Amino acid sequence: MHIIFPGSPKCSGCKCAVIIMLSWRAIHSITYPSSRHVFVSSMSRFSRPFTSSQDNVVTIADLGKGIKHVQLNRPEKLNSLNMSMFESIANITNQLRNDKSVRVVILSGAGKAFCTGLDISSMLSPLEGNPQMNLEQLLTRPLEYAHNSSTNGGISTTTKDTILKPSTLPKNIGNLVQNVAYLWREIPAPVIAVLHGMCYGGGLQIALGADLRLSEPNCKLSMMEAKWGLIPDMCMSITLRELVRIDIAKELAMTGRVITSEEGAKLGLITRCHEDPMGEAVKVANEIVSRSPDAVALTKRLFQETWVTNEADCLQLETKLQKKLIGSWNQLASSAKNFSLNIPYVKRK
Repeated sequence: MHIIFPGSPKCSGCKCAVIIMLSWRAIHSITYPSSRHVFVSSMSRFSRPFTSSQDNVVTIADLGKGIKHVQLNRPEKLNSLNMSMFESIANITNQLRNDKSVRVVILSGAGKAFCTGLDISSMLSPLEGNPQMNLEQLLTRPLEYAHNSSTNGGISTTTKDTILKPSTLPKNIGNLVQNVAYLWREIPAPVIAVLHGMCYGGGLQIALGADLRLSEPNCKLSMMEAKWGLIPDMCMSITLRELVRIDIAKELAMTGRVITSEEGAKLGLITRCHEDPMGEAVKVANEIVSRSPDAVALTKRLFQETWVTNEADCLQLETKLQKKLIGSWNQLASSAKNFSLNIPYVKRK
């Protein structure tokens, strides 16, 4: 049976693109049964209402104190990833990376799931462009994230002109598929992923790009690539090595086994489980913002750059970063709190 992109000429290129898309990325496109738990009550307590127009597939809310809440916002599709969402995530990470007022980022999904991976039906839709071009955009590096579109790339902002030029993009060492998971690591502020319902395929790999993962105990996690004859391809070769033993990584990647967040916490994938993970994330975020923004940012950098490197480099970077902190305004403000002196922090350097 030949698979032909609807509305396109019956050319081998189109058929090839569709076949490749269905095989290479179908792992992220499955429509999963709806979870019974709707993740709304906790979020509504902390952030103002999110917009839900078609374009606003990723939204940002300001929770105060420099805490930003980024939400994947395709609840009707279980937050599966289409091109607009890929572009939005890339643009948003750049926006947050360059905003020194940001102290903590909380990342969650609207509706019944965090994210269930790639939305193949959307990727093959005429509304999303040519499937072969979409595939090339996902895999090619270096790349321009935003394709030719009249939308703003899906970000909920007040301006339509959000398409980024290559010179303004964050550190780009991967393709777009990899960078939507990797670039959370490039934000100097800590990123807390809040998981619920389902976190499959690309959704799990995005979550692993965060610094912390707080989850409902019964949230389902899985790397689905093994079921489609593929390997994990969204920077999991970087994130997994920091979290689990190599034998655990191999088993999960080779089997595609579905596990709960409770088991994930025991294995190291999940920071911890909580009945109200969003409330816990806000609590942790408030603890973090009580500390020096410079020290927090450099702590993130220190561990990410030394976790798997040699000992000499680790010791050298410790000294280099510590010298940046000693005697700085925020270091003195932090120390003063130990003597009941409340000196406000300034933006991180």
